[in-house]
Amino acid sequence: MALLLLLAMLTVCAAVPQDLSGKMLTFPQQTNTAYVRLTSSRQDLKAVTVCLRFFTDLSRDYSLFSLATPSIANDFLIFKKAASNMTEVSIRNQLGTFVGQNYKLNTWQSICSTWDSVSGLAQLWVNGMPSIRKFVSSGSSINGPIIIVLGQEQDSHGGGFDVNQSFLGMMSDVHMWDHTLTPCEIQDYMKHPSFTSGNVLNWRALEFQTVGRVLIENKQMICY
Repeated sequence: MALLLLLAMLTVCAAVPQDLSGKMLTFPQQTNTAYVRLTSSRQDLKAVTVCLRFFTDLSRDYSLFSLATPSIANDFLIFKKAASNMTEVSIRNQLGTFVGQNYKLNTWQSICSTWDSVSGLAQLWVNGMPSIRKFVSSGSSINGPIIIVLGQEQDSHGGGFDVNQSFLGMMSDVHMWDHTLTPCEIQDYMKHPSFTSGNVLNWRALEFQTVGRVLIENKQMICY
C-alpha cells in the first residue's frame, strides 16, 4: 500500500510537458524571486544553439537565458548589457562580447546563440542578422547536473539572483538544440512558424516550473 501511495505521489508531482504554442511568459515586475526553471533530460552538451523571442523596455543589464552547473555558474549565459548594441554570451565561464546589433524597445526581438566545443566558436543572431564568429571556449562540454533559468541570472547553481539583472517583460518560443543550427535553419526560426523544434528544450512540449509572479498568457501581437 505504501509503495502504491508513493507511486501515485510521484505521478502527481512529475512534470508534464506543455504545448506553449501561441503563449508567452510574462515577468511583470522587477524582483529577484520570480523565475522559470526549465527541465531537460540532456546533461551533456558538446554543442548548443539557444533561440528565444523577448519583449521589454529595459535599458539596464538583464539576463535572457541562464544555464548553470554545480562548478560553473555561467556555463551558457545570454546576457543583454545596458548599451543598446552589446550582448554578452558566457560559455564555461568564458566571456564573449558581441556588439553592433541594435535592439529596439517595446517590440518583439528574436535572438539565437550558437557554440561548438570543438572549435570553441560562438555566434549571436539578432532579428536575422548574424554577428562575427568569436572564439569563447573549447576543449570541454557542458556537463550536468544542469539547471536552466529564465528571468534571472544564476550566480550559483540554481540561485544567487540579483534584482538588477532580472528580466522584466515577455518571453516566448524558447528552444534549445544539442548542435549548432545552420544559418538557413536560424533564418527559419526567425521568419517562419514551421521551424524544427529544439531537441533539448522544445516550447511546443516544455517541462518547466514557474516560481513567484510569472504569468502564462496568450502571445500579444500587433494587428493590422
